[in-house]
Amino acid sequence: MSTKTNAGNFFEDFRIGQVLAHATPRTVTEGDIALYTALYGSRFAVNSSATFAMDIGLEDAPLDDLLAFHIAFGKTVPDVSLNAVANLGYADGRFGEPVLAGDTLTTTSTVIGLKENSNGKTGVVYVRSTGVNQRGEMVVDYVRWVMVNKRDTSKPAPEPVVPDLPAVVDASALRVPVGLSLEDYDTVLAGSPYLWDDYEIGEKIDHVDGMTIEEAEHMMATRLYQNTAKVHFNQFEQAKGRFGKRLIYGGHIISLARALSFNGLANAFKIVAINAGSHCNPTFSGDTIHAWTEVLDKVEFSERQDLGALRLRTVATKDLPCADFPYKDADGKYLPSVVLDFDYTVLMPRRVG
Repeated sequence: MSTKTNAGNFFEDFRIGQVLAHATPRTVTEGDIALYTALYGSRFAVNSSATFAMDIGLEDAPLDDLLAFHIAFGKTVPDVSLNAVANLGYADGRFGEPVLAGDTLTTTSTVIGLKENSNGKTGVVYVRSTGVNQRGEMVVDYVRWVMVNKRDTSKPAPEPVVPDLPAVVDASALRVPVGLSLEDYDTVLAGSPYLWDDYEIGEKIDHVDGMTIEEAEHMMATRLYQNTAKVHFNQFEQAKGRFGKRLIYGGHIISLARALSFNGLANAFKIVAINAGSHCNPTFSGDTIHAWTEVLDKVEFSERQDLGALRLRTVATKDLPCADFPYKDADGKYLPSVVLDFDYTVLMPRRVG
């Protein structure tokens, strides 16, 4: 009997320097944008209004940066994480050209690290994935690492290679959209009077609102990104596993947290970097997500007096409001209700004059 189906790569199938060209090219549409809004309720004005976007020098309302990230990420799953136990983290993520409806995205990954776990049954695979548009321009580039099952536990472990990754994306690598002009940025339409100047390093913001994950929503999101990871969509198989039910895709939590952060960070209109990220505990349908954010740093651009960047840590919790800013316990371990620790950098207008 011949086999023409894709069983996905196991840990021993990866090698350092291996380049994975991922199927399938994806042309994004206005429908994708509308569905993304329906899933998360994001209200950032630059992604919601073509008029607002064009008033600040953009060609049109761009896709939410995380929608572009999820589409690029989804391409990688059949080759990188189809046989994953868990997606462990992110680093050195940069956003490039804004993505508009009608653009076609493809993704390529390069294996940059391998390390077998001590149990001999799994290993950690590090990849750098790059999503480009139809002109070959980078739209997102990031590193992630994932724990992957071995097919054959008797296979010898490869020489461990763990990449040296930066703790934060350097300010010189932050990409400001071409043509961006904030002279006509309207804070009333954007939803908040608070600009870059009004935030302080160490400031913490409780985003107040909560959003419950429905089974249909996370399933629809996973399919929207063409993410084929078994742990997210196959209840027949997951019923036999550790939790007995499907895990929520970690990116779903990132998007929920980002949408919730609008209440307190409405003028953080563009993500330019993912510095680090951890999915700290599993999430399931029925969990209610809350979020809070800490300002980790403020970045000035010498050539732009109208624009600054904030480095933020957004923490998401399940079934736990964030008025007390829950995070880690006395031993430095994440609290059981903390599901996301996301370190990223955003652009924000400055007060001029």
